[in-house]
Amino acid sequence: MAEIKSKNSTTKKRKITKNVPIGQVHLFASFNNTLITFTDDKGNVLLSNSAGACGFKGSKKGTAYAAQVASEKVIQEAKNKYGLIKADVYIKGIGLGRDSAVRIMSSMGVDVSSIYDVTGVKHGGVRPRKVRKN
Repeated sequence: MAEIKSKNSTTKKRKITKNVPIGQVHLFASFNNTLITFTDDKGNVLLSNSAGACGFKGSKKGTAYAAQVASEKVIQEAKNKYGLIKADVYIKGIGLGRDSAVRIMSSMGVDVSSIYDVTGVKHGGVRPRKVRKN
């Protein structure tokens, strides 16, 4: 009798790499850390990095230099992997890394077409304390 060979289900899927020449860079800068996320034009996350992931610890994560290093890694990988040419930048927060991260993007050859500040603004606030009685 002839042996029936079953197909092994270990076929490899090809990884489909997107080409995203125009994307978005979301930058969250707090006093404790800086998070940089690269997304496509619909907002789907492709790459992300933070100052803590780059090896900075403690209070050094909130510095401008840490934000610059984290931004540099994301932009370099986005250029190599996805062919990033032009980006819209969305900045949230009031940390020290806001300006330095945007400056490094433009110095690395990415055309920053627009910068949006999406930091939440309080309106109304909390209820005031009751009046003190003498």
